[in-house]
Amino acid sequence: MTDKEKYLGEFEHILLLALIKLGAESYGAKVRRLLKESIEREVSIGALYATLERLEKKGLVESYVGESTPERGGRAKRYFKVTASGESALKRSRSAMDIMWSGIAIRSMA
Repeated sequence: MTDKEKYLGEFEHILLLALIKLGAESYGAKVRRLLKESIEREVSIGALYATLERLEKKGLVESYVGESTPERGGRAKRYFKVTASGESALKRSRSAMDIMWSGIAIRSMA
């Protein structure tokens, strides 16, 4: 793993957390909805899937195709799951942030 692959970008970090929160319901539309409702972040489907595919290439997520459904015109949903390596990356990222935030107080802009 290269140094660049050891660290998560902000959006990668957020996506991994969203997948864990959603569990078995981790597919594109649900992830987008969660991000919009929980952190008010609008994400294009293209950006979402590009990032998920990058995370999959890094071995941090796995995907599988579910059953086709009539309400989706016979198309199947692609589901994502965080791997053990993804969980380790999240722990490293959180630890790094906790260390860097330690002792910092942000003054309010009054």
